[in-house]
Amino acid sequence: MNAIENLMTRRSIRKYKSDMIPKEIIDKICEAGTFAPTGMNRQSPIIIAVTNKETRDNLSKLNASIMGTESDPFYGAPVVLIVLADKSMPTYIYDGSLVMANLMLSAHEYGIASCWIHRAKEEFETDDGKEILRSLGISGEYEGIGHCILGYADCEHSEARPRKENYVYHID
Repeated sequence: MNAIENLMTRRSIRKYKSDMIPKEIIDKICEAGTFAPTGMNRQSPIIIAVTNKETRDNLSKLNASIMGTESDPFYGAPVVLIVLADKSMPTYIYDGSLVMANLMLSAHEYGIASCWIHRAKEEFETDDGKEILRSLGISGEYEGIGHCILGYADCEHSEARPRKENYVYHID
């Protein structure tokens, strides 16, 4: 698939099979994330790839509690890629957002479904979130940007909704 087709056919998926994605595909998706543009190429973001079911389930519970629900905010996806970015960089939110986009688009290229799940910021402000970073030897002032959940879709891909009017303005 060409890049434009990839951009126009990717959809957020909210129902996943429990089948694990091969590690080599996860690694390729993560690598694509590392090639996202960042302010002055400072590469402020980091990616934490979670494939351990117990850790994934604990993150899901933490995220659900922040959202005020008991349902799985990761929709059953077996893989969670957490993007955080160094708050000392003035472009950290944009940098992390571009990493998220690269992750979702590269996943689609490999036939892997994805969805951006919020509340990473709040998660990594908790003691549990800070402990995850400490356990990985990550120090510094990182803010959670988002979770890119990955898995094999357990539903049909929807068609794109029509684009709104006046989305693009031209100055000629």
